[in-house]
Amino acid sequence: MHGNKDLMLLVGDNPFHGISHLSQERGRVRGDSVTSPEYAAKLVMIAVENGASGFMFSVSENTLSILKVIRQAGEIGKLKLYALVPYAYEYVRLANRLGGISGLAKRVAKQVALSGNVKAVVSGLKGVITRNPVTLMETYLMYEISRIRSAAGRDARLDSVLLHEVITDMSLAFELDWLFESYVKFMLRQGIRPGFETRNFAYLVHKFKGWGLDLSKLAIASPFNKIGFQMNPSQIECEEALLSLQEPSVIAMSILAAGYLKPSQAISYVRDLPNLRCAVVGVSSERHASETFKLFGEKLET
Repeated sequence: MHGNKDLMLLVGDNPFHGISHLSQERGRVRGDSVTSPEYAAKLVMIAVENGASGFMFSVSENTLSILKVIRQAGEIGKLKLYALVPYAYEYVRLANRLGGISGLAKRVAKQVALSGNVKAVVSGLKGVITRNPVTLMETYLMYEISRIRSAAGRDARLDSVLLHEVITDMSLAFELDWLFESYVKFMLRQGIRPGFETRNFAYLVHKFKGWGLDLSKLAIASPFNKIGFQMNPSQIECEEALLSLQEPSVIAMSILAAGYLKPSQAISYVRDLPNLRCAVVGVSSERHASETFKLFGEKLET
């Protein structure tokens, strides 16, 4: 098969948080230098110089600092940004520290109020008064978008904001079609591509089609790799669901299968899959950033 020359390559942020999908120990072995915003920003830009088109990141204080460094270097316009919200790990830590969900809610409400985003504050008050979950969701999203824009600046290209897999897959399990529909409508009004991260790709595609959601307008991030790592319920069913889409809208994650696959094996597999919009891979060193994206670019051309 000919390579998919239109497949965009994104830098992932997992190494910048010290995250490994195999084990905590592997994350710790990487050391602390890669979590430095200045060093992480350097890795992102090396990847861009070697073929990456964008940066996919969970919205956290660390990644916002990385965006600030890239903006201050005058390089932010070279990136398409794909943001994941909420950064579940950060909120879980805050909830534990602040005495549970009520403490977390108060903290987030205070941050929204101090953000200076008048629309978010007014919308939040309206949501509290009317007890409207959609309005409260929109308030939170406005707050997160304002954080990204504040860090990245006016020249940044925020291509998509994706709901974190914890929210997506829980909402799928409870069949909260209203949440997905409201999220899509809100993001489209903001001029941002709505997105969803999931570990249940085939099920999500099936449910979205049943609910009448236009998948061509969405970005869907999910694992795709040669050995079927994290592809639920099976590699075959995920590939069949991908084939059923009308046009490219999927971001392939975990393409290296947490290190089980070599970059050459990984890109050869995703290159020949239909309907992939992007492939994302994390980098943890300057050599890794340079060699990996250069190799991926070469493989896409063959």
